[in-house]
Amino acid sequence: MYHLIYDGNCNLCVTFTRLLETFDQGQLFHYVPMQDRTQLEQWGISGEDCALGMILVDETRDRRWQGSDAAEEIIRLLPLGSGFVAAYRLLPGAKWLGDRTYEQIRDNRYSWFGSRSQTYWATCASRSTPPEP
Repeated sequence: MYHLIYDGNCNLCVTFTRLLETFDQGQLFHYVPMQDRTQLEQWGISGEDCALGMILVDETRDRRWQGSDAAEEIIRLLPLGSGFVAAYRLLPGAKWLGDRTYEQIRDNRYSWFGSRSQTYWATCASRSTPPEP
């Protein structure tokens, strides 16, 4: 099981999380919004960590992927995803371009895609506290 830490106030991040949630049905991933500070503090994840983008943490919390590396690992874990990621990594310059693209989207997500008025709490969530009404 993996914990995906996403921005629950970002429209793009929530859309991605909902899509993954629908596809995965809680089989591989549990979801934690970056706004769940209590849970993140228990795992030693700071606000500064969250500012660098989504985070994927393995069940034992021994391994952690951040930003575009997290996106690649999520795709790799999905059915047929490892072949796609392997092909992507073989393309000259693709990883560099992917990293830069992720950074631009991360840094401009609210202005490009908007923000939510309330934090989205995924159905298959790992929660330290119940969602706010």
